[in-house]
Amino acid sequence: MGFSEYFSNSINYILTMSFSDIIDILIVAILIYVCIKLIRRTNAIRLARGIVIVLLALVVSDLLNLRMINSLFRRIVELGLIAIIIIFQPEIRRLLERMGSGKFSYFFGVPGVPATTEAAINQTVLACTRMAESRTGALIVFERTSSLNDAMVTGTIVNADVSSELLRNIFFVNSPLHDGAVIMRDGRIAAAGCMLPLSKNASLSSDLGMRHRAGIGVSEQSDAVVAIVSEETGSISVAIDGMLKRHLTAEAFSKILHNELIPDSGTQVKKRGIPGLIDSVKGFMVKKNDEKESE
Repeated sequence: MGFSEYFSNSINYILTMSFSDIIDILIVAILIYVCIKLIRRTNAIRLARGIVIVLLALVVSDLLNLRMINSLFRRIVELGLIAIIIIFQPEIRRLLERMGSGKFSYFFGVPGVPATTEAAINQTVLACTRMAESRTGALIVFERTSSLNDAMVTGTIVNADVSSELLRNIFFVNSPLHDGAVIMRDGRIAAAGCMLPLSKNASLSSDLGMRHRAGIGVSEQSDAVVAIVSEETGSISVAIDGMLKRHLTAEAFSKILHNELIPDSGTQVKKRGIPGLIDSVKGFMVKKNDEKESE
């Protein structure tokens, strides 16, 4: 089959596509996109490369009519599907939990972010900066669309306005609540001394302590933004979607909180989920068109 014939058949197929075919393609694209995000988040790049190699070997053996090898690789693929489900069981469980709780903002890019006030962010940045200077450990969780009620019941309900002094008193070494996490809700301190789930990501750096692993853990299981102050080094970190940004300056820390918690703060916020994927495709197409016009 020549290139012109192949191109003609492709055009004919596109013209005969129905609405259900388009929906079918979009669903498959979304599933592939979610799988890629799971692989990137778990640092399973080597595993993904191995899967690609097996699939390529399956295709090549089929083209060369190598029946025995092709049959062997088909069995590997069949068993590999079960193995993948087992390997990514924690990520699949978190995905289903978010879907079951009705929190679809991660996929559809619906902001749905509670009204976190400018003052609450500024007071948090000031408190974390002061605690970093004195090397006072802190763990502050900003709740967004995913409910953190399960974590709040493990601590003490505070329901107070955010102030730098109050946060520093909560995390003061002799305070009974300093070992737990503070949970922010709607621009207020909702609870303190809360216990958070630890991350089970085996690829995390060995120098991360329990406070950082707890912060990463709650960001993996929810869409919360987590601020962490290291007791050992005095560095400020932020955990979002299981990813940790470390050694932040006060300015960078403030910018991240504003971008994530106040989407309409005047800064351009990168969309997540499907809208982010659509924007990426649009940007790629615009770039290609600009390159053609320049030629």
